[in-house]
Amino acid sequence: MSIESSDSSDRSSVNTSDSELPVMINDHLYADITKNQPDLITLTSYILGIVLGIFIGNLPNLRFKSINFYIISLCAFHFLEYFITARYNPGKVHADSFLLFGNGKEYIGAHTFALMECLIEYTIWPQSRTTKGWKGVVITSGIVLTVLGQLIRSLAMKTAGQSFSHILKRKKEEDHTLVTNGLYAYFRHPSYFGFFWWALGLQMVLLNPLSFILFAGVLWRFFNQRINIEEKYLVQFFGDDYVKYKSNTKVWIPFIQ
Repeated sequence: MSIESSDSSDRSSVNTSDSELPVMINDHLYADITKNQPDLITLTSYILGIVLGIFIGNLPNLRFKSINFYIISLCAFHFLEYFITARYNPGKVHADSFLLFGNGKEYIGAHTFALMECLIEYTIWPQSRTTKGWKGVVITSGIVLTVLGQLIRSLAMKTAGQSFSHILKRKKEEDHTLVTNGLYAYFRHPSYFGFFWWALGLQMVLLNPLSFILFAGVLWRFFNQRINIEEKYLVQFFGDDYVKYKSNTKVWIPFIQ
């Protein structure tokens, strides 16, 4: 039932506030329309769809198809960030949930550098981008890491539901619970794990040694700092329950305890 056709009792059940709790209408959770811009969200999805279609359509036309895979993976990633948040965590979804606008110049610059490294080397030395021999093994391994990383991140977001947030929380929300089931029984921060290996897998697909090192260093530093800060708050939120959970799980990002 739409809001327009609701009776007065239905309208009284609509919960809008400054918190990140979803709107409740007829026992269903929805995103707060006052915190979303339908025109911007539609336009972003439309552009992602166009770019995705172009690079899928051009797969047969390029000898080195890894660039297509790279762009396709980026489009899928940013779409899924919004879609899964909207589907399983509607209180926290907004235009920035695409993670296209809020990641800063560094994020755009890193992906631009990766594409430039690949294109320059491919133009100057096409043989460097062959898919035969050990390079084919690297590319295949990169594809596996990319797909696996995306799958784990998306499943982690779904499993965490309303407890997941793209923004580091310094205050415990009403809907914030300690999630220890599913992937969280084996990975302490599965969404970070997924993103880390997804990003490195893409650099392997492009056969980018410089970008691989750059992404590995920058992402490791970012997640190491974020996890240390985040877990201090999680201990405050959940006390001994989180301490016990932490002792029984691993991050599975190298050298991050």
